[in-house]
Amino acid sequence: MLFLVRLGTKSHNDFIQQLDQKNERIQKLFISKIIDLTKVIDVKVMMGDSTVTDQKTFDPKQIMDYFQKINNNLEDWSLQDVSITNNEDIRRIFTKFEIMEGNYLISGHLSIQFHVLLYYKPDQRVLDCQKELSEIVDLTKNNEQIISDNSDQFVLNKLKEMGHKDFDHQKLFEIFYENDEFTEKIYTEIKKDAGVDFQELSEKKKKLFNELDSLLIETYQITSGLIDDAKLISGEEGCLCTLDLEFVKNKNREGLFDPRKIPDTVKEHILKRLDQLEQIIKL
Repeated sequence: MLFLVRLGTKSHNDFIQQLDQKNERIQKLFISKIIDLTKVIDVKVMMGDSTVTDQKTFDPKQIMDYFQKINNNLEDWSLQDVSITNNEDIRRIFTKFEIMEGNYLISGHLSIQFHVLLYYKPDQRVLDCQKELSEIVDLTKNNEQIISDNSDQFVLNKLKEMGHKDFDHQKLFEIFYENDEFTEKIYTEIKKDAGVDFQELSEKKKKLFNELDSLLIETYQITSGLIDDAKLISGEEGCLCTLDLEFVKNKNREGLFDPRKIPDTVKEHILKRLDQLEQIIKL
């Protein structure tokens, strides 16, 4: 009778049933803690259209601290540092841990996954930056359009100023096609004469965008329910609490094994480890 032992898997084996009962208690305690730690508060945020509104959020640092406290109390276990992933609009905070009892490995994975929503801080400077950017875009666009609409004549006039007087439009095309450096020089001169410093405007626009980025505020959204590995991978919100028991043979993990062959002393130690974990999850 071989089992793939992910705790929570139904079985008629007495020992596996004991493990499942402990696993169920651990999961209930874990979800209760996550619900408490992800209680939301209202914060003032500004939308892209300048509307100020309330948005609900929670503090992910409380989850980081909770997971770290669990790790600090799992003294004899091998631990993975509490980590956070950042994939566009979704974040995951997780930790993993494991311990050997005889030839059997107990491993655990705790994780929460939540979405990140970006807003602006309700700050007048956001409106000022947006207004300045709009003015720069309009000014640049208008002047570039004037240059574009009259490009050939601008170029011919500039060439005459530079001492080149015998160019027609066909000759102009040939020279510009063959000499990129010369073309760049001519258009640089034309932009100078336009009365607008495009380079300065470009740098100012970049600074304004960077300032707007600094005025962004993150809010966090989660559904405090248990999810499985598949839902975690697919990006669903929620929390994960899984425990596995594997047989280790020649340093290889084997998920399929006969629980009836586990020595009674090892069973006792495994159950004690889960009791220990249950007490730590309560902290």
